[in-house]
Amino acid sequence: MKKTVVIIGLGLIGGSLAKSLHESKDCYIIGCDMNQKTLEFALMNEIIDESSPNVAEAAQKADIIILGTPITETIEYLNQLEKISFEQDVIVTDVSSVKKPVVDTANTLTNQHIQFIGGHPMAGSHKRGITAAKGHLFENAIYVLSPASNCSISAIDTLEKLLQSTKSHIIQLKAEAHDEMTGVISHFPHLIASALVQQAKKWGDTHEYIPKLAAGGFRDVTRIASSNPELWQDIFYHNKSKMVRLIEDWTNEMTSLKELLQNDSKADLIAYLKQAKDYRDGLGSKEKGAIPAFYDLYVDIRDQTGAIASVANLLAEEDISITNIRILEIREGMTGVLRLSVSTKDEQLKSYQILQRHGYELMLEE
Repeated sequence: MKKTVVIIGLGLIGGSLAKSLHESKDCYIIGCDMNQKTLEFALMNEIIDESSPNVAEAAQKADIIILGTPITETIEYLNQLEKISFEQDVIVTDVSSVKKPVVDTANTLTNQHIQFIGGHPMAGSHKRGITAAKGHLFENAIYVLSPASNCSISAIDTLEKLLQSTKSHIIQLKAEAHDEMTGVISHFPHLIASALVQQAKKWGDTHEYIPKLAAGGFRDVTRIASSNPELWQDIFYHNKSKMVRLIEDWTNEMTSLKELLQNDSKADLIAYLKQAKDYRDGLGSKEKGAIPAFYDLYVDIRDQTGAIASVANLLAEEDISITNIRILEIREGMTGVLRLSVSTKDEQLKSYQILQRHGYELMLEE
């Protein structure tokens, strides 16, 4: 028997979950979103089976509710769900990248029909919104579950079974541990990237060529600073205690590094850099490092033999020279984003047209 899944918030993550679950044929998907055009798109493209403007009415039909909303809204929706007189037991989960404030709220709920399991699918894209939703977005990605204190094992098993269609790697973490780890590897790097950009901006007042020279390594290191400011403010706010501690750790780290430079500690600096290199090289990432960029376009490709060669050959046949090429946001066995750099705007547009004709999904960088 199909389970009824209500997804509140059909952005990139909520929409991709809807698409993945819908493709599995095991679920009846009801979508809720404040944007009517989003609901219309989801229905027209068979991402959902039904749309509803009324969250409470949709929730009362649900076996499982997925909150695909920012953290603050997720907490607000939990408080709304608390007040619903359910006639059935319902599993509620979310997709927030900070877990403790959400799980803490869930632990205060007294509605006996709600079983809450925090969730964080660690996947994303350079695109946003329902139009960027992909059923395969979560393939081989880590999907963290952080159950509330009163959550039953059977509820966790049910949610894990439901999520099998995403082909993600599901792990369980306590909310506090999750937030510390994602703070270190995800949230704090966003702060640092933004700080680096702010520093370059200030130096740009002195050196007018900085914006022109800020390609290659600088663009690679600071790419994440281009993410949605409102979304990331929400993340920083709800993980602020971890952010403050990491800033303090970073300040101490920079003080130690400054002393190495001031004291001309050549051997110690080499050891410092080598230790960082060895740890970075051992992380298992496929990303290769700094590559200069000129006129860029992004191409969605599968991680399979010949995928990059196929794209390159199509452009070579039209005498387009790829200046640089890099794989972004790729995990073994799933779709990656190929960033192609060419020398001119005309080549960028021509490349886009060629690859689009051959069925590739692309985005231009303006």
